Amino acid sequence: MRNTFDEYEALQCKVFGISTDSPFTLDAWAKDQRLQFPLLSDYNKEVSRAYDCLYNELLELKGVAKRAAYVIDREGRIRYAYVRPDPRNLPDFEAIKRCLSQPP
Repeated sequence: MRNTFDEYEALQCKVFGISTDSPFTLDAWAKDQRLQFPLLSDYNKEVSRAYDCLYNELLELKGVAKRAAYVIDREGRIRYAYVRPDPRNLPDFEAIKRCLSQPP
């Protein structure tokens, strides 16, 4: 049985995780979780602001990114966006795969 990462690779896409955590924290977490894709640090919160997925404050923490998923095509257009205020809700991974399976 193939894992989800293999399914995304079969659809010829690249997967990245982006977090407002430090690069050092992300490196340790990626190793601990044995992630198969790179985690990028948005420590300065530039990406989170640009994609409008940054909490001003969450549980007294400032500058925390919301749970979000985007499909961005080769031309830089957003083809799918999932941004939710509740970080317990995961994106609809099947909807993402459907989006990736459709021609642009």
